[in-house]
Amino acid sequence: MRSGCEHPRQGDALLIIDMQRDFMPGGALPVPGADALIPTINRWVAFFSSHRWPVIATRDWHPRDHGSFAVQGGDWPVHCVQHSAGAGFAEGLKLPEDVIIIDKGVRAESSGYSAFEHTGLEDRLRKLGIRRLWVCGVATDYCVLASVLDALEHGLKVVLLSKAVKGVDVHAGDVDRALERMREAGASIVDDEVPDAQ
Repeated sequence: MRSGCEHPRQGDALLIIDMQRDFMPGGALPVPGADALIPTINRWVAFFSSHRWPVIATRDWHPRDHGSFAVQGGDWPVHCVQHSAGAGFAEGLKLPEDVIIIDKGVRAESSGYSAFEHTGLEDRLRKLGIRRLWVCGVATDYCVLASVLDALEHGLKVVLLSKAVKGVDVHAGDVDRALERMREAGASIVDDEVPDAQ
């Protein structure tokens, strides 16, 4: 991992992927260690907010008949159903009042892994003048991966905060392979600490 090579600036936004209760320990689809990310993500949120740079938080917002659910023939247990407690943001996550919330996975027939899939996020970013995303959250090998690859496809630069992501590693090595795919696609993967506020 590279460290110290990047620094947030005007034209950047923080993108927090799916830090929801169902992905925390004890949730319907827990990502190991996801709750341990909260203090680090909160520090990044505070830093971006102190500069009045956008903070964006995605959330899975699935209909009850979403195709990814095992009961519908998909791969996952029922999770993050619209308006359910499990779909809420994780306890302790300190999002700013002006956070931009992006609902994804709202169509039963599409996976909704990516923050850009049927969400209008690309247009929102363009209108805000955002050229680079700092990405954190879960899961590294699914929604983080899909979101990063789509962001790069849309011509955005991406910095992945390696200390602020966790994966599920359903198949051993999935997380490492996801990191390599993102790196090969052009993402910067850093293990930087939150910069001092300036």
